[in-house]
Amino acid sequence: MPSAKTRDLTQGPIGRTLFVFALPIMAGNVLQSLNGSVNAIWVGRFLGEEALTATANANNIMFFLIGAVFGVGMAATILVGQAMGARDTAQAKRVIGTSATFFFLVSLAIAFAGLPLSRHILVWMSTPAESLALAESYLRIIFMAVPFLYMFAFLSAILRGSGDTRTPFAFLMLAVLLDIVLNPLLIFGLGPLPEMGIAGSATSTLVANVVSLAAMLLWLRHRRHPLWISRHENAVYRPDPAILRALVVKGVPMGLQMIVISLAMIMMISMVNAYGVDYASAYGAALQLWTYIQMPAMAIGAACSSMAAQNVGAGRWDRVNATARAGTAFNFLMTGALIAPVILFDHTTLSLFLPDGSAALEHGRHLNHIAVWSFLFFGVSFVVSGVVRATGAVIPPLLILGVAMWGIRIPFADLLQPALGIDAIWWSFPVSALCSMLMSLAYFRWGGWRKAKMLKPDPEAVAVPSEVPSQVPSPVADQGPRS
Repeated sequence: MPSAKTRDLTQGPIGRTLFVFALPIMAGNVLQSLNGSVNAIWVGRFLGEEALTATANANNIMFFLIGAVFGVGMAATILVGQAMGARDTAQAKRVIGTSATFFFLVSLAIAFAGLPLSRHILVWMSTPAESLALAESYLRIIFMAVPFLYMFAFLSAILRGSGDTRTPFAFLMLAVLLDIVLNPLLIFGLGPLPEMGIAGSATSTLVANVVSLAAMLLWLRHRRHPLWISRHENAVYRPDPAILRALVVKGVPMGLQMIVISLAMIMMISMVNAYGVDYASAYGAALQLWTYIQMPAMAIGAACSSMAAQNVGAGRWDRVNATARAGTAFNFLMTGALIAPVILFDHTTLSLFLPDGSAALEHGRHLNHIAVWSFLFFGVSFVVSGVVRATGAVIPPLLILGVAMWGIRIPFADLLQPALGIDAIWWSFPVSALCSMLMSLAYFRWGGWRKAKMLKPDPEAVAVPSEVPSQVPSPVADQGPRS
């Protein structure tokens, strides 16, 4: 099992420290992608193209739901990272307590609101009629899993902010293994388990995350993590006005970035849906491959954000700039190394998600050759924006992303379809990603992000008793997880 320790990211060689810190994040991304791919294989090859299209549509909604609260979690992560860089454990606990209360209540509200709206959302997305019922069955269960998915992601992000990437990886591995094992059992009803079809795939995700979240909380309490909030420190769960204000003012723009991306993806899949199931399932299969290609950028970007936050807190601006440079270099090397084999062996890899002889296979190969290169540029934007946000400069990255997605990608895909057909959709990916990278680099070079602040000191902040031993972030106290 992992050791329950934080990591000082303000010391040591930049490249090596960043790479070692990012490895568990990257391994976690591999696990999540493997999990999604294995589930897609069961659904696509054994339940058919309509079922794969259903999960592709429902998973776009899931990405939107994660984006809705992503900003709060990211703001909390940055605040914790800055506090740890400044060696202020009490402040880190205040941030964790306030953000955990806010985050958990919002996740419950989203889950309860989403259940009755599932079908309406899918209809609005122009989900193909033959996939609509399947997608609704899948999405309703996913909404039930949202609070557990959110809290697991929130705790993982907080731990990364403190410099601990091993613990989130260990319990993510548990969740993925449970999901992979339960998927076929619940889809086909093996043994005493009921045959649930596509609903079984969503149910396995729900069960796996409930078990893993509970296990992580119990383990971190047992190991007495330096940021554990004990019963004697319950006062930190009462929202601190200054921290809450920072979470909202800084978190909402960061969350809007994810929402901008997810809404754009929903618009894209809605355009693809208009061309029928063959193109929609081809796009869904390509999305499975893209999750692997974007793994290095996502991992390096997340590591850069945490590393930059600690160095901002410590006042080490030389290391902040060096982190951005190292992250950009790692992105080009690692993302490029994945794109080549995906292009060379795309027939084999796409065949994993589509039935033999499917017309969607050639569509998938064609779109992949056009769109996959966008992830080289996407990775640079992700890394640079992560470093910039670590200071509290959250509006410019949002504006850059908004222009790239809604000023370039969507209009390009929509307006050029009469001339290029569906290829206009595929070409919109690299064109918009390149523009986003250029704008992000320009702001990093000439923008005023270094003067931004995440949080102003608040003399009314709740005090954390210094005599109480430090332990792990948790949305509950020592009694363990509660639903």
